[in-house]
Amino acid sequence: MLDPKKIEEVMNSITSALPQGLTDMQGDIEKNIRAALSATFSKLDLVTREEFDVQTQVLHRTREKLEALEKRVTELEPK
Repeated sequence: MLDPKKIEEVMNSITSALPQGLTDMQGDIEKNIRAALSATFSKLDLVTREEFDVQTQVLHRTREKLEALEKRVTELEPK
């Protein structure tokens, strides 16, 4: 899942870049931009850093097991 804090950071960056005259409509603009960002990010199928790190660890352990099995097969094969 996407971290809501990251969306908030992007929102703050965008709203701080808006011209001063748009402050009256700032609430509506923020709501529309937030909805657009959420829709875009959900289409990207992003993962959190934590999920990525967990999957990296799983892959590392799997590679270690594979290497150990390959070594064992090599040792057991008749010469």
